[in-house]
Amino acid sequence: MGKYADSPEWADVVPISQQEHMPAPLAQIAYTDEYAEAMSYLRATMASNELSERVLALTEDIIRLNPSHYTVWLYRFRTLSALPTASLTTELTTFLNPLSLRHLKNYQIWHHRQLLVSAIGSYEGEAEFLVDMFAKDAKNYHVWSYRQWLVRHFKLFHSASELAFTEQLIGEDVRNNSAWNHRWHVNFADGDGLSDSGLVAKELEYAMGKIELAAQNESAWNYLRGLLAKGAGVEESKVVQFAVKYAGLDGGEVKSTHALDLLASIYGKDPAKKESAVQALELLADKYDPIRAPYWRYRLAMVNSGVAAS
Repeated sequence: MGKYADSPEWADVVPISQQEHMPAPLAQIAYTDEYAEAMSYLRATMASNELSERVLALTEDIIRLNPSHYTVWLYRFRTLSALPTASLTTELTTFLNPLSLRHLKNYQIWHHRQLLVSAIGSYEGEAEFLVDMFAKDAKNYHVWSYRQWLVRHFKLFHSASELAFTEQLIGEDVRNNSAWNHRWHVNFADGDGLSDSGLVAKELEYAMGKIELAAQNESAWNYLRGLLAKGAGVEESKVVQFAVKYAGLDGGEVKSTHALDLLASIYGKDPAKKESAVQALELLADKYDPIRAPYWRYRLAMVNSGVAAS
């Protein structure tokens, strides 16, 4: 990137320096000369509301210098939207995809992607690109948030391909909480899934099957607890029967602290099961999760006082 002051293409523009734009900043940031000059020309074009090919090139230069500059991204999208020759699909595949793979944690990139995909009106190719992103970081918050946005925006609830995707990731890492969270989103975030007793029963079996693979995996237990708390047609007795196998309340091996926690919550609501609730919480406080002993003691006090706390 050469100096804009030496470019005939920009000879008609009078740059606006940061000092002119903000005469007395509280905290002066030490920008490079290259970045400061590019921004001075962007301020001038924004002041005149110029939306042109050269502005598009200017925003690209600035983004490559500082990909977190939110205002530049917004002005770039405005410029793209105003230019009849601009291709939003090319912007997505040629410019944004490589940049995303280099800057994995950049929120501005993903917001720009939402604007582009929404304007294009199609999510074609997005699943394939996200595979590349997850290959770099399977638990990237920004990527998962974007994928959930795709589900909401394009009404992909209960999508077979989205569920297959979560099954693949959970199969690779049963403790991938992001994949579990996305599975819940696909199945139930539309508000209808939890009233479908058939779907809830299927997901209950799915969660219990994964717990059998890793009994101390909190993600699967949380999924199961969500189904128990909100799902239609869930038999609490079936969940209790399953959890008992991992809790060791009969003197056997405690295989999961999450099973103890769940049973303490269920038994704590039944005066006839108070003794078992107390036993579960004492095991957690004294032996299996002493680092959180104050919390378990609080729960224990609630049970003893007749108030269920979960």
